[in-house]
Amino acid sequence: MINLTLLGATGSIGQSTLAVVDLHPEQFQVFAISANTNWQDMIKLCTKYTPKYAVMTDENAATQLSARLQNDTTVLSGAAALEMIAEHAQTDYVMAAIVGSAGMASSLAAAKAGKRIMLANKESLVLAGDIFMQAVKDNNAELIPVDSEHSAIFQCLQGGTSGLSKIQLTASGGPFLHTPLHELSAITPEQACAHPNWSMGRKISVDSATMMNKGLEVIEAHYLFNLPASQIDVVIHPQSIIHSSVYFNDGSTLSQLGNPDMRTVISYALSYPDRIPSGVSALDLTQNSPLEFYAPDFDKFACLRLAFETLKQGGSSMGTMNAANEIAVSSFLNGRIRFVDIAIIIEKTLEQAKHTHPNTLNAVIKNDQDARAIAREIVQTYA
Repeated sequence: MINLTLLGATGSIGQSTLAVVDLHPEQFQVFAISANTNWQDMIKLCTKYTPKYAVMTDENAATQLSARLQNDTTVLSGAAALEMIAEHAQTDYVMAAIVGSAGMASSLAAAKAGKRIMLANKESLVLAGDIFMQAVKDNNAELIPVDSEHSAIFQCLQGGTSGLSKIQLTASGGPFLHTPLHELSAITPEQACAHPNWSMGRKISVDSATMMNKGLEVIEAHYLFNLPASQIDVVIHPQSIIHSSVYFNDGSTLSQLGNPDMRTVISYALSYPDRIPSGVSALDLTQNSPLEFYAPDFDKFACLRLAFETLKQGGSSMGTMNAANEIAVSSFLNGRIRFVDIAIIIEKTLEQAKHTHPNTLNAVIKNDQDARAIAREIVQTYA
């Protein structure tokens, strides 16, 4: 029986993970779960799965959960508790699905404890990629990407990397693929969150609409597969059937295809190197519309351009970009800035922030905090 610690249990990745676990009760046991403030859903999960630990990042939410639980689950709160369950001796696998920089420290704790980390938290690599990958290496941790694109590349490279010339991440293009640039100023948060293919949280949905999500995935791919920006490509594929491709110097291309459902990726991460049923129906290409591919427009999707630029610059710039994006997206969702202002705020933050080469987690966090402060000041001029 494999003990699973699920960081971010109430989010979309957490729910999909539990849906796969439900299909294989003889293989997986939910050892610990976490959430931020949603104690209402955590009551249901604790009642159903009876985990050893339930962690709420928010202290008040932990109090609410503890007062209502009627089983032996231990309720804890705070960032230190997240790290504790991630590195716990009884934890075998960690699903790292906390959105944003808040998930970085617990993911790193799992790496230092030598766990299998099923990584759905982009920020662990975007902010602290060098530190994180060194911790994985030093502690013989297993790192399995939980992202349809990176999982696709991971699967396509199981035969080895001999002759590899480039990897190509596919992008849906989000809801505004065919929207003219001049119309983006009037986009509402509701429109930006209406993704055509995937059911996701509001922040990641906006990132998909700006293509920042793909930019963060480019940076992730750099660390996961040890490739420079020049060997990482992006193509827009609205149907989200081909999840990514790898190209070899003999002219061969390998791609991984499947219906757009995160349970496929999650089941692979849980069972690797084997495969188990995920609950996702098999792909039937005869029932799909023709597959389309477009080169990304870097003027329209400036966030993707900025991601490539910061990857090439290296150092703190990637963390600065991510911090500014989180502030800008939050401001957009709260109606304080326009959709098109997101990329402008990120670029201005990059211009004003001090460029460093952080080599400790504290330095990464300091850069993140400084960048957020700069971004908040810039938002004031647009709000």
